[in-house]
Amino acid sequence: MSNAKIENLLNLALDANNNEREKSGNLGVGYIPASNTWEVIIRYVRNGLEQVKDLLLMYGYETLISNITVLSNSYAVLILPEVLVGVAAEMDGIIYMEQPKRLFFAANQAKRVSCITVLQQTGTATPGEMPEDVLNLTGKNCLVAIIDSGIDYAHPDFRKADGMTRIVALWDQTLRADTLNKEKTKENEAITYRSPEGYSDGVLFTSEEINQALLSNDDAARGKIVPSRDTSGHGTHVAGIAAGCGRASMGRYRGVAYESELLIVKLGMPGENAFPKTTELMKAVDFCVRTAEALNKPLAINLSFGNNYGSHSGTSLLETFLNDMADHHQCSIVAGTGNEGADASHYQNRIQSGEVQDAEVTVSSYETKLNLQIWKRYQDDIRIEVLLPDGKTSGQLIGQGTLRVEFEAVELLIFYGEPVPYSIYQEIYIDFIPKGRYIPSGLWKIRLTAGEIVDGTYDMWLPSGGVLNEGTGFPYPSEIRTLTIPSTAAKVISTAAYDSNTDSTAAFSGRGYTAWTNQIKPDLAAPGVNIMAPSPGGGYTARSGTSMAAPFVTGSAALLMQWGIVQGRDPFLYGEKLKAYLIRGARKIDAVKEYPNPQIGWGVLCLKDSLPG
Repeated sequence: MSNAKIENLLNLALDANNNEREKSGNLGVGYIPASNTWEVIIRYVRNGLEQVKDLLLMYGYETLISNITVLSNSYAVLILPEVLVGVAAEMDGIIYMEQPKRLFFAANQAKRVSCITVLQQTGTATPGEMPEDVLNLTGKNCLVAIIDSGIDYAHPDFRKADGMTRIVALWDQTLRADTLNKEKTKENEAITYRSPEGYSDGVLFTSEEINQALLSNDDAARGKIVPSRDTSGHGTHVAGIAAGCGRASMGRYRGVAYESELLIVKLGMPGENAFPKTTELMKAVDFCVRTAEALNKPLAINLSFGNNYGSHSGTSLLETFLNDMADHHQCSIVAGTGNEGADASHYQNRIQSGEVQDAEVTVSSYETKLNLQIWKRYQDDIRIEVLLPDGKTSGQLIGQGTLRVEFEAVELLIFYGEPVPYSIYQEIYIDFIPKGRYIPSGLWKIRLTAGEIVDGTYDMWLPSGGVLNEGTGFPYPSEIRTLTIPSTAAKVISTAAYDSNTDSTAAFSGRGYTAWTNQIKPDLAAPGVNIMAPSPGGGYTARSGTSMAAPFVTGSAALLMQWGIVQGRDPFLYGEKLKAYLIRGARKIDAVKEYPNPQIGWGVLCLKDSLPG
């Protein structure tokens, strides 16, 4: 029987063996084979953490206590021995427990169409102008946090006029302080590398240390002082859109909040071809909010990545945590809706009592990992049967908890979930575990047989398109509800991608609404096609995606907070209030007749019209 206080996926992962975890794309996330331990997310009340610590002491795992990361609002990330996961979850101080999830990384006409350029004018009022007509909105005295793949801190666009850094702090979660301290050279012998206070992983670089590195003109010497690199260029590009000063392009490719200060977190990606996890994201957001509170400065956080695992209703611990953080301090959180709009990763249909339906899934050649989620109302009686490309069948799957169906070439690992404290909906999770290297290719069918039906709506999701081979997906996909998580969080400002060349939503842009709750998502759209921004090494490149749209809104949030909080016009201009202002100013486009809508929300970002008055 599954534990109701443990997320469905983690219940299944605990039932799986090491071979199944290794061959699955999801089941092994957070598992540490060498120590047979799990990294988990918990929400607790009262003395919940003390209960966990006592448990670890009782069973001789006191060394794991130092790995507990306490987050704001009674969330925590911890490592537990596998034998104690269920025991810990049963404690009365633990509300709920989740497994980490992988995250996937989903300029100047764009500023003009977003009505930003006019607000960036600097100077003083001329005869005939009122002082308020020259707003000087540059992001000054505001913080912009980029939680991503890192940054090229030496790029001119992230430096002040004197060549020093605009980065207040850079936390690289992929580095180890003990390793760097052991490998000292003459360039960094005076530096003691450490993790941020309250966190046990990664290395924190201060502005002073970054400036020390920038004083060296030798790249190798610079890299010994601050050895943080953005190897993909994604984070550098995103940071440039939100806050680059355009110095390397003589201002041509200047970002939005170009005088803001930067908080940078490079998400942890341990191992080759690895992906960051939601636990690392939660730590990063917590760190940024705490830093902003300590500095007493307003904060705009950019999240340009996501994943497909979950109900898409905004109820996971990650999503509720982000909602709580959006209420903290003077904070606004922005996330892209993902690039799944034109992919074949989502299928939706409705079934009636007594009806039989087949949902088809095409699996291309050489696919090594695949899983599928089915989400439905718990009160709907729907039996599931899986049909292989060669016609073999699992038979109707009945029951709760973990089921295994063995075939010659593949094993189906299935979990029939129950409603949990955070969701009234039922998940049926299917993991395709190849017996050899590859999953059998061809047309698979998920056969649904309906008993008594109250609603009948169901959704199916495959992993985000970036991890599947071309050709794997639903032959008849549904583009609605292709939002990636965490853009489904209620208080996140969810941003779709707009193509200014065609005055329409970009085809790849993830679409709403949220599942079941039907909340309006995205909130608005921003330019996300062929956006020119900084790349590592000092130059610029063009990229497309909702990852590029989100930082336009993040930078705009910083400008609004400068106008309201820093300049004293409205000390409460953050969070939901700031989102309301952005929505009010959003520009309608001719191709869309009804607002709000699941493609573009309330319209396209127009910052000028978002200002009151």
